[in-house]
This record gives sequence, structure tokens and C-alpha cells, in this order.
Amino acid sequence: MKVLVINSGSSSIKFQLFEMPQKEVLCSGLVEKLGLDTSVLHFNSANHKIDKELSLKDHHAGLKEIVELLLDQKVGVISKADDITLVGHRVVHGGSTFSNTTIINEDVKSKIKDLFDIAPLHNPPNYVGIEVAELLFPKAVQVAIFDTAFHQTIPEKAYTYAIPTALSEKHKIRMYGFHGTSHKYVTQQAQHYLKNKNSKIITVHLGNGCSITAVNQGQSVDHSLGFGPVNGLVMGTRSGDIDQSIIFYLIHHLEYSPQEVNDLLQKKSGMLGLTGYSDLRDIETNAAQGDRACQLALEINAYRIKKYIGAYVAAMNGIDAIVFTAGIGENSETMRALVCSELDFFGVSLDKDKNKERSKSIREINTKDSRVKVLVIPTNEEIEIASQAYDLISPNKHD
Repeated sequence: MKVLVINSGSSSIKFQLFEMPQKEVLCSGLVEKLGLDTSVLHFNSANHKIDKELSLKDHHAGLKEIVELLLDQKVGVISKADDITLVGHRVVHGGSTFSNTTIINEDVKSKIKDLFDIAPLHNPPNYVGIEVAELLFPKAVQVAIFDTAFHQTIPEKAYTYAIPTALSEKHKIRMYGFHGTSHKYVTQQAQHYLKNKNSKIITVHLGNGCSITAVNQGQSVDHSLGFGPVNGLVMGTRSGDIDQSIIFYLIHHLEYSPQEVNDLLQKKSGMLGLTGYSDLRDIETNAAQGDRACQLALEINAYRIKKYIGAYVAAMNGIDAIVFTAGIGENSETMRALVCSELDFFGVSLDKDKNKERSKSIREINTKDSRVKVLVIPTNEEIEIASQAYDLISPNKHD
């Protein structure tokens, strides 16, 4: 069975085509920097590797470009759209409605749309991915895998906000958590590497969107993102944690509308607001050349992560490993070094030489005498999505 996975992020689209249940990757790729002047498309199969610059204004344009390559007579890997039996979609926010992998129908789509307001950077492109896939692969079963699902194990004392109980109960206002597909995947990989299913792990997902999770015995017990995916760590364009008083100050004293405040915190803040750049690669380059704003932004970013690590060590009463994953977590030696500096009280000791190495496999970057393992684990949300989608429609056939 051919299973196409579409993972639409806030500024990118990852995709992989699998032969299931063998988990064989037939092709994979990425469209990044969507909406900027120049977008970049990467496409890889057994016989072809394509990297090209395009002008792609949105996710709809990016998805159409991907599908054209899949069907291309020279580089494509399928001859017709009907070759794809199943399409698995990453959907960021499932709210209180969805806690499990779900076959998509009109009712499911409507409920995903209802959550646009609290996940405005993600649920809309996720929804676009579904709509485009339905048009291009009309005979395929469309399945949604929700980022919030892994965090359903977070205890009530951690997910409940200190607001009137009636609001929480009636309107389902609580912490939901995100990036669950990634956190679940790297947790399982770390448990296997550590040979300990009872380990206490802090997983740090750093990309354009960022989050951190406390995982105890394989279960999420706390997480940095909340009701919507804007709080917690500093992100590419999102502010992360902010004093609520600032929101009212912007509205009442600076005459911002609520929508303008939402756009400010979601799309114009974070690293973009601090430096003028949302891509960490640009920020690191400029920081190395002496740009103080970029240097300070890196320090602010790392400091916020360190505060969460300290909080989660306390919440779990210990720590066995810190896991870095996603685009920045896997590739930025600078961020990993900043985060792991001065954590010796917790028993964290980073090996500078190992930290500089690159690999597509799990690697350990702590010193030999470090009490805490520091791991870099490439996330693979796509294989996790493919597996969950395949299990849903073929529960007795999974390998």
C-alpha cells in the first residue's frame, strides 16, 4: 500500500511517500520558506535528487508543485494518482474533540476549521493540505493525525489554568500541547537507545515552531505549548511566553485591535521581532559577524529553553536524558551549546567536538562523565504519521 504523508508546517511542507507496511521510503522532500521572495524545493528518490528555487506564495502552491513531481514522467514515482491508497495529514490542533488518529470526513474538516483561531499558523495550512489532497487523490482515504494526541497523558494539575472553573469546563480552555507526533517519535527512539522504558527525558523540538516536553516512563507529563501553539519557547515568528498585561497595554494604550495583537504575537514576534530574521541560519550568520541584536536573540532563545529544562527536572524529580530534535535542534551546534552551558548542577556536560559532528543517526554529544545523556535524534514525524494512518485502516495487517 502506498501511503503519502503531508506535513504542512507554518512556513514549510514536508512530504514522504511510503510503501507500507514495509516502511520503505519511495521519495521524500521539503518545500521551505513559503511566502518569502524565494522558496526552496527539495525532492529525493532512489534515482533523482532535485533542489530548486521557486516563487511559492502559499501552501496551496507548494502542494501542487509536490504533486506534479510525484506524477512527473521523468522523476516521478507513481504513474497515476490512484496509485496512492492513503494520505496521512499532520493536523496541529485537535482541541478536546480529537485525541486519536481519525479518518477525515466533512464533519472532521469542519471541526478542524473551528480551531483556526487558536492555531492560526497551522490548522489553516493543514486544512489546505487536506483539501488539495482530496482533489488530487480522490480515491485515497484521508487520515488526520493530531499533534495534541501525545499530550493527553498530561495530568490535570499540569494542564489546568488558574481561571474560573466554569470557563474551563464549558469552553474546554486548558493546555493541549503540540508537536506531539515529533515528541512521541523521538521519545520512543530515546527509550530504545537508553534501553530504559522508565527513563525521565526532556525532548526539545526546535524548528520554526519550538516546544519542550517532560516525558516520564514514555508519557508526556508537561509541555511548553498550551491552549494554542504560541506560548512557551521563543520561536521563528511567535513570541513564546509573554506577560498578559502587555496584551491589554497594546489594546488600551497603543490602540491595537485584538486581531492586530494576535498577528503581532503569532507572525511578527519571536526571532523575527528581535532581529528582522525568522530563519535561525540567517541569525547565526549575522551573530558570528558581530550583529548584537542577533547575538542577544540567540541568548534569549537559549535562556528560555534552559528555564524550562530546570522546571521539568523539578517536575519529574530527576532527568536521564535531554533530546534535541527538529531542524534547529538537529543542525544547530550553536543553539545546543548555548542551551547546555552551565547546566553542570544537573549533571549535564557537553562534548564540544561531538556537538560539532553531523549525522542522520542518533548520536550522543555528552562527555563520558556526564550524568545526563545529551542526544541528537532526527525526528521523523512522517513515518510516525504513516504508521498511525496505516494502523487505523489496517489494524490487523501491521508489520
